[in-house]
Amino acid sequence: MVGDHGTSQVFLWSSARIAGVPVTALLEKRGEKLDDVRTQLENDVRYANITIIEGHDASQYGIGIVSARIAEMVLRDERAAIPIGSYQTALGVTLSLPSVVGRDGVVAVLQPDMAPEERSRLQRSAQSLKSALESIRK
Repeated sequence: MVGDHGTSQVFLWSSARIAGVPVTALLEKRGEKLDDVRTQLENDVRYANITIIEGHDASQYGIGIVSARIAEMVLRDERAAIPIGSYQTALGVTLSLPSVVGRDGVVAVLQPDMAPEERSRLQRSAQSLKSALESIRK
């Protein structure tokens, strides 16, 4: 997933792999359709915070776990590749792209392959963030 954190995040199905095998090929072998799996999985991910809140009466647990893990990456200079938000000059906003995180924070941003529709959705996600910023600045 790339883009903002929320309902307009972009799922990169065109480049999704499990053990190097395209997810679409694995689903096809199982007799499943991408659209069926996609709808359920995207919904589960987009609203995962609601699941956390329902189970724990708060969302800070998810935030705490992620924050602790990022702190470990920085302190240990792990240079781990994760989706994380950083300022993207080309898009003019801060949003998530796969990035390498180490002692100096985001040390490299990885540009994943995207289908044209996915790239368009990422640009819409960036525009949505810009619009939100503009509304705050007024």
